[in-house]
Amino acid sequence: MSNTDILMTAPMMPVVVDALDKAFTLHRLWEHEDRERFLSEIGPRIRGVATSTLFGRMDATLFEPLPNLEIVSSFGVGYDNVDVAEAAKRNVIVTNTPDVLNDEVADLTLGLLLATLRKIPQADRYLREGRWLKAPFPLSPTLRERKVGIVGLGRIGKAIAKRLEGFDVSIAYHGRTQQEGVTYTYHPTLTGMAEACDVLIVITPGGAGTRHLINADVLKALGPNGVLINVARGSVVDEQALIEALKSGTILTAGLDVYEDEPRVPQELIDLEHVVLLPHIASGSVHTRNAMGQLVADNLIAWFNGKGPLTPVSETPYPGSKS
Repeated sequence: MSNTDILMTAPMMPVVVDALDKAFTLHRLWEHEDRERFLSEIGPRIRGVATSTLFGRMDATLFEPLPNLEIVSSFGVGYDNVDVAEAAKRNVIVTNTPDVLNDEVADLTLGLLLATLRKIPQADRYLREGRWLKAPFPLSPTLRERKVGIVGLGRIGKAIAKRLEGFDVSIAYHGRTQQEGVTYTYHPTLTGMAEACDVLIVITPGGAGTRHLINADVLKALGPNGVLINVARGSVVDEQALIEALKSGTILTAGLDVYEDEPRVPQELIDLEHVVLLPHIASGSVHTRNAMGQLVADNLIAWFNGKGPLTPVSETPYPGSKS
């Protein structure tokens, strides 16, 4: 297997690099200034790819010079950075890193929700700036008696809902179909759920199908006491519509971990004192990122050991896989 050529598209964690270096002949795309020349020379030998959002989108322009590619192992539970339709057309398996980050993202989501409602970052700044010496910090909104709607009740959505149960709040969800065995209230339309709830937690996949799913109409339906929490993809929220809703008081506040053009965050958002902004860290602990990185390597190792992929995505299924 050490003679198998693997391409890494951008720098990844040491746990990934070390594992792939040990198991394969690893080629680092970012080390080559003339990428096209490098790919024309080495491309036909490449049978597997390790990639992440750091590289950008892996589409036909990269698939084309890799005619013998068998598998793409992508870092992250979201895989909109890979053109899976193109991969499927070429009989290339795509894998992601689900489950190992569920708890971490769910924990961070609850932390972001509480930080946004109770104004924890603002209170921290208030103390550090010495303003507590002059007056108590203003009273904040609360999570008490709120109705929370989850946009996307997948693995992570369910982990978030499980945690919310401990806060004694009403829980609802919206998705393409109603799920069997789920006791939370189902809303067939997103606008209908926004009207019925005063917190929206967005944890749906990114990509063209969900682009700007949270738009001006949804924010208006959420209302002036509404809170938006986005731990999905920045593309899912119409960022300009959100900025206008926050400025005008159409909704109360927002807690965001993702943005449309990361790492560039609109200054208009940064200037809003009542929102909480995080730099895409939902899965960002050493423990969880190492587990995700190990799964990137393990998918490639399993495939080339003849065991099949561990976590293929639904668009490129593999018979007998564990997913």
